[in-house]
Amino acid sequence: MFRLPKTLDIITLFHKPSLPTSMRVLNLLKQASAAAGETATMDQSSNNNTEEKQRGEFELEVTEAPPTPDQLRNILDYVAPRGVKPGGVIRGARDRADALKKLKEGQEDDLVRPVVVDWTNGRAVVGGAESEILKLVRQGSSD
Repeated sequence: MFRLPKTLDIITLFHKPSLPTSMRVLNLLKQASAAAGETATMDQSSNNNTEEKQRGEFELEVTEAPPTPDQLRNILDYVAPRGVKPGGVIRGARDRADALKKLKEGQEDDLVRPVVVDWTNGRAVVGGAESEILKLVRQGSSD
C-alpha cells in the first residue's frame, strides 16, 4: 500500500548570534534535531507505547529576522497560557496591541531572543530555558 510521507513539523528559532543564550539554544536544537533523525526509524518501527507521543524528526528553521505580525500574534497566543505577558516577548510592550505596534515600527531589537516556536503544535518558549525547549522539541502533538 502506498502512503504519502508525513511532512515534518517545523520548529523555528528566532536567533541573535551575538547572544550567548541564543547560541546555546541553537546548539541544543541542532543536537536534538540530529538525535531525532537518528532514532526516528528505530522508534517508529518498535514503539507501540501511546502513553506519551515522542516527536520524530523535525525541520529546524533558524532566522535572524523578526517574526511577522501574524507570527507574533501566534507566539503571544502560544505563551499566554504559561503566564508570559506581551512584555516578556517584546521588551516594554504593555499589551498585545503595543507589542504589535513596536514590531511594526521596526523595533526588532525589542524582541526577546531566543524564541523557539513549534508551529505545528502551537507552543513557544521565550529565552534560554533549556528544559522547556527540550520538552517542546521532544513532545509531538498531544492528540
